[in-house]
Amino acid sequence: MAKVAFIGLGVMGYPMAGHLKVKGGHEVAVYNRTFAKAEKWAAEFGGTAFRTPAEAAKDADFVFTCVGNDDDLRSVTTASDGVIEGMKPGATLIDNTTASAEVARELDAACKAKGLHFIDAPVSGGQAGAENGVLTVMCGGEEAAFEKARPVIDAYARMVGRMGEAGAGQLAKMVNQICVAGVVQGLAEAIHFGKQAGLDMEAVIEVISKGAAGSWQMDNRHKTMIAGKYDFGFAIDWMRKDLDIVLSEARRNGAKLPTTALIDQFYGDVQDMGGNRWDTSSLLARLERK
Repeated sequence: MAKVAFIGLGVMGYPMAGHLKVKGGHEVAVYNRTFAKAEKWAAEFGGTAFRTPAEAAKDADFVFTCVGNDDDLRSVTTASDGVIEGMKPGATLIDNTTASAEVARELDAACKAKGLHFIDAPVSGGQAGAENGVLTVMCGGEEAAFEKARPVIDAYARMVGRMGEAGAGQLAKMVNQICVAGVVQGLAEAIHFGKQAGLDMEAVIEVISKGAAGSWQMDNRHKTMIAGKYDFGFAIDWMRKDLDIVLSEARRNGAKLPTTALIDQFYGDVQDMGGNRWDTSSLLARLERK
């Protein structure tokens, strides 16, 4: 059992922290910007709620962060009451936020200056993956620190892998989001085409999902897409934040992402339709609008 702190109890962090307590058997302290939510978590799982990130991180062997973006991450890590200020020498900061590779490298340097370890560990699998403890975790950081942290991360993951040095986890998550955007757009167009052609798309999907066209998105989203329901997971606002990180990194490294850039614009169209909180499969709604 380890002493663990978890910072950020959103739709992902809340169940992830719960798995660290229940499945991992760790002693867990929590912090959330809305203190009432931290208190709720502590009452539900038997942990301890704190009013600042630094207080939650004190004496922890591993400190997890899962917040919104780069700025949120800096506010809970490098600010005067951030976790780095409260962490003991030799402890490890594990960041589950989907953020830039640049901020990951910043935090790695800040941790090293304080005698701490850092792992950028963005996750894939959405809210359902977090709730069921079956997330995929892409990690960047020193190998020794990763191997020490891996058994703790396993509490909320089904797959954990080290991609390289600090920042590599975030870059791998960018690769993941490029793939997801392309697959969802392809599935949206396929369902739209099939419906326009008068096909029974349930019957079509049942057949083609067993062939080369099959994917997680097809298995898990085709029914809700056909029904025109888009309240099942990762919101468009979050996806656009992620794709902005992807496209910014591509401008830095020279990668050409014409399809990803176009799909990002399509998601912007869905936002204009009022679909900010619809899940990413709502690209179909854009094709079906009158």
